[in-house]
Amino acid sequence: MTAQQAEEFLAAPTRFDEFIEGLPESSENRYELHQGKIVTVPKPRGQHSKVAGFTNGELFLEIRRQQLPYFIPRECIVRFLDSESGQESGYEPDVIVLDEPALIDEPRWESGSILTLGKSIKLIVEVVSTNWRTDYATKLSAYEILGIPEYWIIDYAALGARRDIGNPKQPTVSLYSLMDSEYERRLFQSSDRIISPAFPELTLTAEQIFAAGQ
Repeated sequence: MTAQQAEEFLAAPTRFDEFIEGLPESSENRYELHQGKIVTVPKPRGQHSKVAGFTNGELFLEIRRQQLPYFIPRECIVRFLDSESGQESGYEPDVIVLDEPALIDEPRWESGSILTLGKSIKLIVEVVSTNWRTDYATKLSAYEILGIPEYWIIDYAALGARRDIGNPKQPTVSLYSLMDSEYERRLFQSSDRIISPAFPELTLTAEQIFAAGQ
C-alpha cells in the first residue's frame, strides 16, 4: 500500500464491509475499525510480540493437554455494532480462543474469518501498548456487550491508569469475567496465579507472562 493509498484508506467514515474490502493484503501495520473510523494499529514487536506469543503458546498447550474443543486462529476480526449509534467496529485481538463447535452459527467465519457472536469466543487477550485507553475502555465495553465471557488485559509495562491497575502502578493482568451480562474484574500481579474461568486448571502466573517480554 502506497502512502497515498493508506491516506485515502484512513480518511473517510467507513462501514464494516467497506473496511474489510479495503484491507491491504500486506502492510507494516494492522488496521482496526473503531466506531466507523479506521485506525492504524502497529504490528506487535519486541516485548509486546514476545508477551503475546508466550500467552498464545501457554493457552494452546492447555487446550491440547485438556483436549478441549477450542482453537487459536492465526488471525480474525471481531465485528461489533453499537445499537445506539449504529456505528460499526472491527477488532483484531492479540490472542483469541474460539469454541470450534459454536462456529457453525457464525455466518461469515468460513468466508472471511469474521466473528459476530460472543458465544463463539471463549477468551480474548489484549496486550497493552501506547493505545492502552482503547483496551481498558472501548474494547472492554464492546466485548462486554457482545457477551464474550472472558477478557484479559496484559499490561506488562504498567501503562494503564491507577484506576485500572492500582496504586502504585505495577505490571498487571486484568481479568474480566462475565457475570449476569456484566464484567467482574480481578487483578493479578507478581506471583499471583491467573484464575481463568475458561481454563480453571491453568498453572500460569502473572510474573511468568511479564518475564516472557524481558
